[in-house]
Amino acid sequence: MPIIENPEDIKKILETQKKVAVVGISADPSRPSYYVSEALQKYGFKLFFVNPKYAGQEILGEKVYRRLSDIPEEIDIVDIFRRPVDVPPVAEEAMKKGFKTFWFQPGTVNLEVVKELSEKGYNVVVDKCMKVEAIKYLEG
Repeated sequence: MPIIENPEDIKKILETQKKVAVVGISADPSRPSYYVSEALQKYGFKLFFVNPKYAGQEILGEKVYRRLSDIPEEIDIVDIFRRPVDVPPVAEEAMKKGFKTFWFQPGTVNLEVVKELSEKGYNVVVDKCMKVEAIKYLEG
């Protein structure tokens, strides 16, 4: 699938893809990666946190991994909280690990990676906050 923009498709992803790797998690509650993750937990997503700085520690009650490949389970969504320049190696590792949807939070979009992933058949959500979309579609 190409870039996902249709609200029904986004809703379906949020309803069916529940294992989320949050890349760039912060232990600081004022950072978007923290409060978005906190909200996603409330919506029943299983989160796997990735940040070498916090590897081996826990944030929001979940273990933090050094890299995506360290996560012992399959991943549905890679939710990215990194600067656009830092995204290519994450995307490379994600393709090796396997995933269904690559979710670019606002401010993280790397157009080359968007193009590469969508051309290779991955779902790509661009410049949308997963928390905002979850509130919109999962409040039911």
